[in-house]
Amino acid sequence: MSEFDEKKKFRLIDAILAVICVVFVAEAAAPVAAIGNSQYFWWIFLMITFLLPYGLISSELGTTYNSEGGLYDWIKKAFGAKWGARASWYYWINFPLWMASLAVMFPEIIGMILGQQLGVVQSIVIELIFIWIIVLISFFPVCDSVWILDGAAIIKVFLALVVGGFGIYGAITNGVANEYTLSSLLPSFDLNSLSFISVILFNFLGFEVICTFADSMNNPKKQIPQSIIVGGIVIAAIYIFSAFGIGVAIPTAEVSTSSGMIDSLQLLTGKTTGIFISIMAILFLLTLFGNMISWSLGVNNVAKYAASNGDMPAVFGRTSKKNGMPTGAAIMNGIVATLIVILSPMLPNQDLFWSFFALNLVMFLLAYLPIFPAFLKLREIDSEVERPFKVGGSKTFLKVLAMVPMALIIIALIFLAIPLSFDAETLGATLPITIGSIVCIIIGEIIIKIKKVGQKN
Repeated sequence: MSEFDEKKKFRLIDAILAVICVVFVAEAAAPVAAIGNSQYFWWIFLMITFLLPYGLISSELGTTYNSEGGLYDWIKKAFGAKWGARASWYYWINFPLWMASLAVMFPEIIGMILGQQLGVVQSIVIELIFIWIIVLISFFPVCDSVWILDGAAIIKVFLALVVGGFGIYGAITNGVANEYTLSSLLPSFDLNSLSFISVILFNFLGFEVICTFADSMNNPKKQIPQSIIVGGIVIAAIYIFSAFGIGVAIPTAEVSTSSGMIDSLQLLTGKTTGIFISIMAILFLLTLFGNMISWSLGVNNVAKYAASNGDMPAVFGRTSKKNGMPTGAAIMNGIVATLIVILSPMLPNQDLFWSFFALNLVMFLLAYLPIFPAFLKLREIDSEVERPFKVGGSKTFLKVLAMVPMALIIIALIFLAIPLSFDAETLGATLPITIGSIVCIIIGEIIIKIKKVGQKN
């Protein structure tokens, strides 16, 4: 190995920071805060019932099947090419939807910094710049962007500490915006709150992305489980701390799903503008770049890998002749996200961030749904394969370990994408997500049909 290649390798601290950068999503803290005080119950409950089993399972699969295909490879090995193709499609399509949701947030935050609301044309231009900067950066290997991942992770932790710290100060000096009583801390089962619980699951997903960086690590079999365990503990702590800060500052009913973190700092400091608020807003925007860059490296590799196996359209398999990066998938990300933000001013729903983010959530959760039964299936059909990290326990324990998080994803999808009442407000908020999800699923099935996926198996 050359000296250059050796310098390019991930260290354990890089792997841990990459996990934090990938999994900790600063913009998701506000939608969770919209649950209210019962969010603390859901954080603890889902850490035990979802984060722990998912972290163990992804550690085993990621170290056993060490390839850039990630979850696509695991699901395909367990259930065949059609399910692998579905997972790779859901996994990919969520990304441009997520990119679009962050893009429409950008002008709002910039307008907050400038103290004025931006026009439609100005907003679209800013959104497109954000999208295509991400696309261009994703043309280069992860090690070239390691400083971005490390920097974004540090900024995210700093923002969470600032919001949480001001929350504690505000609670001591001015009291809290949401009264803390035993009943308020108990789980809330109203439809609005339950729809946001899917965001907590989203906040816990992404550990397997670190597995796609295996080629850039010195010792992936050791670094992957270590980074997942340490990163998971840190992430859970900073999520709860930042959520507390938002909950102290803003009444639950008034939490903005897009700018809640910055809104909370404004209320806690008593300043709507100024150097401090501007700096915090700029740092928040930088974390959005970190999110997209870290995820693009994993998502694009999975799409390229699936395309090279004939399970995604050929365009996703195009790579750079210079460095082998999946430029085809990156460009498709940019094209789809561009179309969404250009058409977004024509949409009736004004909470565009939540509309796109919720649709991204549905597709994202669908991609992860088969991982848990795939874990059980691979234990049966690949029992002789060496597992550097192996989850211990009886067959019954392993079934419970896999089925509980799978059931939680199904429940989250129901509350997120299916209208459970037929009043105008619920239909207006949920029906576009339902229709968008159905459209995305149908497109995926058309691709499978055209590609004739599975016929070769």
